[in-house]
Amino acid sequence: MTYVVTDNCIKCKYTDCVEVCPVDCFYEGENMLVIHPDECIDCGVCEPECPAEAILPDTEPGLEKWIELNAEYSVKWPNITEKKDPLPEAEAFDGKENKLEEFFSPNGPA
Repeated sequence: MTYVVTDNCIKCKYTDCVEVCPVDCFYEGENMLVIHPDECIDCGVCEPECPAEAILPDTEPGLEKWIELNAEYSVKWPNITEKKDPLPEAEAFDGKENKLEEFFSPNGPA
């Protein structure tokens, strides 16, 4: 089991999870983070730290696309190891539906 970053991270990009990760397995895109599945040690300390509740164990049903997305972009985007400010629109986008289809950016950080 590993953890995956899901839909609600998009356009929020809180980095509280990065600060507590003991193995630095988070990678930063333009408007979200992902977890490298081969680096995650399944410790779970990141999950409760996410204000947007966007981190879930990969054993949850229906996460196949998120497992693939995290694996794909964790080898394309740069590693992030320090906490940063969330995106300016984070509060407005927290909880918004269909963020993957409407707002996901495949680009690295700006």
